[in-house]
Amino acid sequence: MPSPYRAIFEAPGTKGFSAAGLIGRLPISMVGVGILTMISEITGRYAMASALTGTLALAAAVIGPQVSRLVDQYGQRRVLRPATVISVASIAVLLAAAANGWPDWTLFVCAAVAGCVPSVGSMVRARWTVIYRDTPHLHTAYSFESVIDEVCFIFGPILAITLSTAWFPEAGPLIAALCLLVGVWTLTAQRATEPEPHPRDQQADRTSALRSPGLQVLTATFVATGAIFGSIDAATLAFSDEQGHKNLSGVILAIWAFGSCLAGIVFGLLHLKGRTERRWVLGVCAMAVSMIPLLLAGNLPILAVALFVSGLAIAPTMITTMALIEAHVPRAKLTEGMTWISTGLAVGVAIGSSVTGLVIDAAGARSGYVVAISSGAAAAAVAFAGYRRLTRPAQGEEPATDGDGDSREEHRTDRVA
Repeated sequence: MPSPYRAIFEAPGTKGFSAAGLIGRLPISMVGVGILTMISEITGRYAMASALTGTLALAAAVIGPQVSRLVDQYGQRRVLRPATVISVASIAVLLAAAANGWPDWTLFVCAAVAGCVPSVGSMVRARWTVIYRDTPHLHTAYSFESVIDEVCFIFGPILAITLSTAWFPEAGPLIAALCLLVGVWTLTAQRATEPEPHPRDQQADRTSALRSPGLQVLTATFVATGAIFGSIDAATLAFSDEQGHKNLSGVILAIWAFGSCLAGIVFGLLHLKGRTERRWVLGVCAMAVSMIPLLLAGNLPILAVALFVSGLAIAPTMITTMALIEAHVPRAKLTEGMTWISTGLAVGVAIGSSVTGLVIDAAGARSGYVVAISSGAAAAAVAFAGYRRLTRPAQGEEPATDGDGDSREEHRTDRVA
C-alpha cells in the first residue's frame, strides 16, 4: 500500500473500524440483487422481484437520513444496534415469507421495514473525519473509503448471485444480513473512535442538515448521478443479453467499478490546489461526457473499454463531494449530511433503472444508454446551476478548515481537498 494510505492507519483504532466497515458495507451491494435473484429463482416473477428491490431502495432513501440524524444526536452505538436488529429481522421474515409462499403484501412490508438499514459508509467516514479533521490525511481517508465502496460493488453482487444460484435461493440475502449484523456490532463495539454525539435543543431537533443550500445542490446532483448508475446497470444487462452473453454482464459492470477504484487510489495520492467546488463541477461534467461513448459501443469488448474510461471520473467526484459536505454541513449533523448523498443516489438508481427498462422495451438495449447520457446532462446542469450556492459560506456554524488549517475564506483560493 502506498505510504499515504499506510499513514492514515497509524492512528489507534483505524484498522479495526475500517475492517468492520468493510464487512458492514457489503450488504449495500448484496441485499438488493440478492432479493432480486431469490424471488426470480423461487417464483420466476421478475416484475415482482424488481418491485421488491425498488421498495427496499426507496425505504432506505426515506429512513436512512433519519437514522443518521439520530446517530448525530445520540451516538452510533445507541442507534445503529437497534436499527440493525430491526433491519435484519425484517430481512429474515422476508426470506421466510418468500420460501413459504406467503401473500405478496407481506414481502413488501418486510422490504419497507428493512429500509432502516444504517449507512455504514457514512458512519466510517464520520470516524475518519473526527480523527483527521483539518489535516491532509482526511483527503486520503476519503479516497480509501471510495475505493472500499467500489470493491464492495465489484464483489458484492457477484457473491450474492453466486450464493443464491449455487447454494439455495435465500442464501444471498441471508449472508448479506449476517454481514450487516456482524459489521455493525463490531463497529459499534469500538467506542474509542466513535464520534461524540451532539445533543440538540428542541428547536435544532426540528431542523435537518438538508436545509444547507450546499447540501441541497450536492444531493440533487447525486439523484441524477444515481440515475446514471441505475440506467447503466439495466442497459448493460440487456445489451449483454442481446449480444448472447448475458452471463458476462457482471464482468462488464465489474470493469466499470474497477476503473473507478483505480482512479480513487490515484486521486488519494494527489494533493491538489485550487477551489474544491470547481474541481467537483469538473468531475460531474467528466462523468456526463464519458456517457456519450457508451451509445456508440457496438459490441461487448468496446463497451467494456468505454465503461472503464467512464468509471475513472466516479471515485474522484465522490471524494470531492465528501470534502464539500464537511464544508457545508455543521459538525453536529455531519453523518446525516453524508447519508443524504447516499439517499440521493438510491432515489436516482430507482428512477434510472425504471425509466431505462421502459426505454429498452420500446427501442432496444443500446437505447438504454440514452437515459445515462440524459442523466449525466441533468447532473451537469444542476452542478452548474448550484455552483454559487457551493461557494457561499455555510450558515450558522463555525468556519470549516481544510487540510492545511486554512479558514473557509482562505479555502476560496487555495484549498486542499
